[in-house]
Amino acid sequence: MPAANDDAPETPAVGKGRATPTRAEREAANRRPLVANTKEARAAAKADLQARRERARIGMENGEDRYLPARDKGEQRRWVRDYVDSGWHVSEWLMAAMLVVIILNLVPIPAVQIYAMVALWAYMLLAIGDMVLLNFRVKRKIDAKFGADRREKGLGWYAAMRALQMRFMRLPKPQVERGQRPA
Repeated sequence: MPAANDDAPETPAVGKGRATPTRAEREAANRRPLVANTKEARAAAKADLQARRERARIGMENGEDRYLPARDKGEQRRWVRDYVDSGWHVSEWLMAAMLVVIILNLVPIPAVQIYAMVALWAYMLLAIGDMVLLNFRVKRKIDAKFGADRREKGLGWYAAMRALQMRFMRLPKPQVERGQRPA
């Protein structure tokens, strides 16, 4: 009797059933861009980047903590910014005074040049005095509001440097009007 064995393996196929690709074919298949490099994709990526940068710029100007650099983050720094922005400061106009002195130094009269320089030095001393007083006022008020043990380092210097900038040039932009002291 013939044994009919259905499980018997058929004769194995010789090879893998297709030709081995050449090295050049394999390299060509592997050569593809990691990112789609179409004009539309680049334009979309550029537009997205511009939108994110614009949002970050607006957020920084408005004082949103998420977009602020580490130097400006925190509740105490926000309070100091509001305190400085709410007042008038002599040091705010120092750059304008320097510009006036530069212009006056173009006048060919030595007396005008000397008086302009003396006035600038006097104004600088007045501005430095204003910044030192602001430093002490800010530290005293921060201690009263947040506690002396919780006061961050460098708040007096931060206030003085912010007061040194003209109001319209400050970043983040002032969030309070002049005379509107923070609580």
